[in-house]
Amino acid sequence: MSRVCSICGKAKLSGNKVSHSNRKTPRSYNANVQKVRVVNEGVVTSEYICTRCLKSVKRV
Repeated sequence: MSRVCSICGKAKLSGNKVSHSNRKTPRSYNANVQKVRVVNEGVVTSEYICTRCLKSVKRV
């Protein structure tokens, strides 16, 4: 399973790494997701949740 937030869908982003001489090479920004145990309809599962969703109490 890929590291995507199961609540908001936040995932990997792509952009450019810019050097001091302003050369650009591709790079990726990973989402800050943590594996957390979540209760869904009475069943406990472990899912990836981003820290913003973890901070706001959306996992209960």
